[in-house]
Amino acid sequence: MTLISEQQLPSIVKRLAHQILETYPGLTNAVIVGLQPRGVYLSDRIVAALHQELPADQVVYGKLDITFYRDDVRRELHLATQTDLPFSIEGKTVILIDDVLFTGRTIRAALDALLAFGRPSKVALCVLVDRKPSRELPIQPDFSGKEMDTLTPHKVKVRWKENDGVDDVILLEE
Repeated sequence: MTLISEQQLPSIVKRLAHQILETYPGLTNAVIVGLQPRGVYLSDRIVAALHQELPADQVVYGKLDITFYRDDVRRELHLATQTDLPFSIEGKTVILIDDVLFTGRTIRAALDALLAFGRPSKVALCVLVDRKPSRELPIQPDFSGKEMDTLTPHKVKVRWKENDGVDDVILLEE
């Protein structure tokens, strides 16, 4: 079943970018950080939409690998990707971007990883899909493209052209 179609995705990305700008005008003292690996596909697109509204030098963008901060790294093999944060986050608002918020454990790991780079004044969260009833930790998004309010036995699969040849979000039977 399709949750977000290829036709819907660009308008959702644009809406998320506009919501970020409404909350943080001009991105003054704010930085964008995409979570590796799959959140980067969304953050790349949000940053491209932000570049339509702001000069490129006003959009400070980095990528964060949280592999070794995860609490499930012992149960399954995770391949590390690259962290690219060529700026200070000290005293800044960090806008974390990921594709799906499910249990909250990925975001908890991201918060731990961020502390290795400084102490932000605030952390905001932007996700494409918020699976609300599945949360194990008290973590909520500030911006979400789509909310799922049901406890379904489905897996949310975000497919990106760069990886999967198509842009959409589908539900798969677990």
